[in-house]
Amino acid sequence: MNFAPDLSTVTHGIQLAVAPVFLLTAVSGMIAAVAGRLARIIDRARFLENRLESGGVESARAIRMYAELKELRQRGWLVNSCIALLTFCAMLIGTTIILLFLGETSELNILRTATVCFLAGVVFFLLALLCFFAETLLATRLLKFAELPVRPQC
Repeated sequence: MNFAPDLSTVTHGIQLAVAPVFLLTAVSGMIAAVAGRLARIIDRARFLENRLESGGVESARAIRMYAELKELRQRGWLVNSCIALLTFCAMLIGTTIILLFLGETSELNILRTATVCFLAGVVFFLLALLCFFAETLLATRLLKFAELPVRPQC
């Protein structure tokens, strides 16, 4: 095995590994966005739990609050799944970058492994997008537009 590559080989290895870095950047941005959604879900759940624990909530309102907590739990599960999938995606893309660089700068024949890691990372990213889409649909379904009072036009 030759682990002393020349400068042009290292340069080409870096160029080859740059493309997956763009996907890695997208994944990190997506994790930040989804983590923000998780924080809002947690804040809302804590607010409802505190209101219920403090008492003084009428029975009908308490039933609606418990129903909302159940829906927040579902949304939280979807967001946590999304974050887990994105984390696995990032790990696979990072592994792809390492494998591409090693494959280019050494005599290791790891192109097939790098391909599998990259494609698996893309699959995890797509699954994370599905979770994100489902959570968004659930969040908008929970909105109660019909209950808003109609404001008269001036």
